[in-house]
This record gives sequence, C-alpha cells and structure tokens, in this order.
Amino acid sequence: MGKKEVKTNAMRILDRMKISYEYDTYECDEFVDGLQVADMLGTDRSLVYKTLVTVGKSGGFYVFVIPIEAEIDFKKAARVVGEKSLEMLHLKDLTKVTGYIRGGCTAVGMKKQYPTVIQESAQSLSHMYVSGGKLGMQLKLAPEDLRRAADASYADVIHE
Repeated sequence: MGKKEVKTNAMRILDRMKISYEYDTYECDEFVDGLQVADMLGTDRSLVYKTLVTVGKSGGFYVFVIPIEAEIDFKKAARVVGEKSLEMLHLKDLTKVTGYIRGGCTAVGMKKQYPTVIQESAQSLSHMYVSGGKLGMQLKLAPEDLRRAADASYADVIHE
C-alpha cells in the first residue's frame, strides 16, 4: 500500500515505459554525496552514479551520468555534445532548470529533455544506482533502461 505514495516523477515515467526498477530509501534530511549514499545503502560504490547538469557556451543544458568516484572531463564532455566548452550549472539554477533539487537530481523526468550522456563504462554493468528524483531515494535499474528512459547516449566523459 505505502509504496504508491512515494512515487517520484522519474518512477512514474519508468512505470509508463514499462521499465523495471527497484528503489532504496535512506534517512536523509539534506544533501549527502554519492559515496555516503553508497555506504548508507551498503552498495558497491562502483555501481552508484551521480547526475551532473552543465551549461554550454551556447547556453544549452547538458546532463551527464557518471560514477560517483569519477570527475567529469569538461573538454571530453563538451566535444561529445558539440559545445566549445561546458561548466557546471550554478546550484541556484538547478531546480529552475531541472525541477529537481541537489541530491535528488536524476536524468529521468526533468522539466525538459536535455541531451544526456551516460559514462560508457556503465554499459558493462548488470545494474546501476541513480538518484530517484528526491533526497533519500535511489533507483536501481539496468544501464540500458536508464539510457532509454533518459533518451541518452553513451560516451567517455570522465578523467582517466
């Protein structure tokens, strides 16, 4: 019964697309980084991915889903999306642009569909964890299902 009440926009979209997923919740009143999330869930850190929102020189927005322990390589990422350069979206603009808050931002179900890139190494995983669309929630799903739901592509966008 109680499961219905916790549906986020991302979960409703996955349901509509008939994409199977599981979700985990954890106690969280404010932003915690992905490493802490993995530890709280008792999950292998290599399976937990973070969602970064960037803005290009053109003013366009781009979403990148990368491992929590990795850092985005802005030069590689800009090349992949055809921009001269990229920078992180200012935190104050995150909710206005995506509809999500820091720590609850996920590539599925943003206010608009932005070009989205998942780090290519995710393709080798049987499943991965990403934010569920609100603080204290993680979705567990197959990388290919995330790619479909977020209309994303795969590319190498992290520092080696």
